Amino acid sequence: MPEVLKAPLVVEFPFTRSLGPVQSAFLTGLRERVVLGVRTGDGRVLVPPVEYDPVTAEEIRDLVEVAPTGTVTTWAWNHAPRRGQPLDTPFAWVLVRLDGADTALLHALDAPGPEAVRTGMRVRVRWAEERSGAITDIACFEPYDGGTAELQGHSGAFEDAVHGIVAHARLDYTYSPGRAQAAYIEALAGRRTCGERCPSCRKVYVPPRGACPTCGVATTEQVEVGPRGTVTTFCIVNIKAKNLDIEVPYVYGHIALDGAGLALHGRIGGIPYDQVRMGLRVEPVWTEGARYPDHYRPCGEPDADYDTYKELL
Repeated sequence: MPEVLKAPLVVEFPFTRSLGPVQSAFLTGLRERVVLGVRTGDGRVLVPPVEYDPVTAEEIRDLVEVAPTGTVTTWAWNHAPRRGQPLDTPFAWVLVRLDGADTALLHALDAPGPEAVRTGMRVRVRWAEERSGAITDIACFEPYDGGTAELQGHSGAFEDAVHGIVAHARLDYTYSPGRAQAAYIEALAGRRTCGERCPSCRKVYVPPRGACPTCGVATTEQVEVGPRGTVTTFCIVNIKAKNLDIEVPYVYGHIALDGAGLALHGRIGGIPYDQVRMGLRVEPVWTEGARYPDHYRPCGEPDADYDTYKELL
């Protein structure tokens, strides 16, 4: 039985966003150990606050302080915390309706086990030792036997307010390409490009998908395409990507390999970026030990006529 191909993959990027007046006050309040909500036109207090009433869509800015104590409305036990979660030991995800609020806030509850958690239990905020104006300023919730905590009487106005945040998004997963794409990857190791032909519409898909998305039937017939192809469309990249050792500007394009029924993407080099054009005939350039072409360069053939690739745009 052939070995199943698989590889760990990570998608990660920092997401920078500005804050409106309500979110700014909420996060700045957390930094100062104050929890703020916002009051709607019908008198409900929403925590976390939003800038527009979810019922009427009216803008709302009436900030209201609520207590750092509350009641668990529902919960789920997390027996295996993952990287980046609030606690590194097993904990409960809880929805907590803080005293003075009409909606619930999602966060972690530090509890010794699921038997110690119940709907209706009282909890309070455990503040992080170092706070910067983020939801993580609430380290977690913890069980609490007392009544409603005393409010500070804060108006929601801060001199040194937080106006923007950077959220680090990351997704870790294991990818297995399956039969069709595994064959495609193995062919690339031999510096060949192979697709699969649909037995119904006869279109050759590169990379192959194992089934024709148009006809809905399985594809098994392998077809070698290229190695030369035609640039169908392209863009000029002017912003240098992190960890990518390519000087800007450079060109990234869609390339219809000869014999393929759709275009794949690749970098186009060996020519000034302002000379790349639709219809340009190109060939792959491989580097030692690479499992895919480093880029495509002009092969010296005359440009392809538009009618030969217009259906592949």
